[in-house]
Amino acid sequence: MSHFSSRMAAVGFALVFSLGVVACSLQVGSDAWCEKMKDKDKVKWSTEDAGNFAKHCILK
Repeated sequence: MSHFSSRMAAVGFALVFSLGVVACSLQVGSDAWCEKMKDKDKVKWSTEDAGNFAKHCILK
């Protein structure tokens, strides 16, 4: 395999892996996301997390 082909294969693998990771993340506001946030230590929440939790999990 040429150097170019090896590099293209590596880029393709990285792209597929990245898409898989993104696709597996929970959607903000979903029931599963709300449950995950309830279990997460509150000091680890970002300001955005707190706002989204209030908007989607408390004020539904």
